Amino acid sequence: MEIIVNKRSLNLLTGALMASAMALAPASYAQKSLNYAHAYPSGSIPDIAAHTYAEHVREFSNGELAMRVFAGSLLSSAEMSDGIRDGLADNGRVLTAYFPSLYPHSNMINESSMLLHLLDQAELANGRDALAFEGAMSEFVFFECPECNQEYADQNQVYTGNSASSRYILLCSREVTELAHMNGLRFRVGGAHWARWVQSFGGTSVSLTVGELPEAMDQGVIDCTASSAPELVNMGMIDTVTDITLDVPGGLYAGASGASTNQQVWRSLTSEQRRALLKAGAYYSADVPYQSVVREQDTLDQARAAGIRVHSASPEMLNATREFVKKDLVHNIDFYASRYKVSRGEEMMGDFRALLEKWIVLVQDINSSEELGQLYWDEIYSKVDVNSHGL
Repeated sequence: MEIIVNKRSLNLLTGALMASAMALAPASYAQKSLNYAHAYPSGSIPDIAAHTYAEHVREFSNGELAMRVFAGSLLSSAEMSDGIRDGLADNGRVLTAYFPSLYPHSNMINESSMLLHLLDQAELANGRDALAFEGAMSEFVFFECPECNQEYADQNQVYTGNSASSRYILLCSREVTELAHMNGLRFRVGGAHWARWVQSFGGTSVSLTVGELPEAMDQGVIDCTASSAPELVNMGMIDTVTDITLDVPGGLYAGASGASTNQQVWRSLTSEQRRALLKAGAYYSADVPYQSVVREQDTLDQARAAGIRVHSASPEMLNATREFVKKDLVHNIDFYASRYKVSRGEEMMGDFRALLEKWIVLVQDINSSEELGQLYWDEIYSKVDVNSHGL
């Protein structure tokens, strides 16, 4: 069953403005007001989802909690983890890949996302890969990875919601559809596994934050970025990208603690308020990947209308990528064991893959962000013990 584009997804800007007005409205009746930070521009998918998250926080707490959203102003992506730790924001969107030494267990699982190349592609069509991976990642961190939760605790944070993108493709300033095209090019990547993929085929990986992408592409600092399609619009690159390659590198980014909450703030809440924040986190965890999937086709249509060439990777490139993934999944476990002392890597990957296969089945009949949020709540977030988690 295909994902249905509902009215809400077709009126994103209007929804963002309304949500922003609500989030900024006087909260004198609220018992507690929270500041939420993310590094994306106003009106982007993550920003719209963050405002919806704020609405849900108010709704599920029966007005006891209010939330103000700071879009790309309070903290940058590179500042986010420390900023939440130090209380500059009460909660926010932490991209764990920017902090490899702080979140190694979370990052090891996130860097397994290219294993999607090896699974049943029919079951993963129409964006099911993102919806399944997000569910598996959330369930894994909450219930199967005490080390992940300790990593957040060490940064004075509590994990209360995840965030995933749609599939990663190549947004480039030239055609890259063959392995030979990669030689000598500079690629911005958002994870070590994509960096290894680039380097294995002769390219050079460049580490940049999301906010640096537009200028880097415009000035030729990079030739391509491995990103989800909506980033073309989210980050204003539609005038600098000339070619898009679908199918590679594949995988997605799910290493974002989308609603990472300052530990003192979390502990200051009542049990009912913590439960409300978790329920809002479930819907938030659904909103970003679902809307990204919906927006992907719209973005590709805009790209074609703007004269951007959209390609498929060659069979040779796809086959080489699948062979790379088979070897890299083993390398990933060894790398995190030697570099970051992750001792349960093989066991963790086995547990995660089982969850991913479970979630591939669970998301097959999902047709809205609201349905997905309810599924995440029923299957994952409602089962978190608010009287022990993060306390």
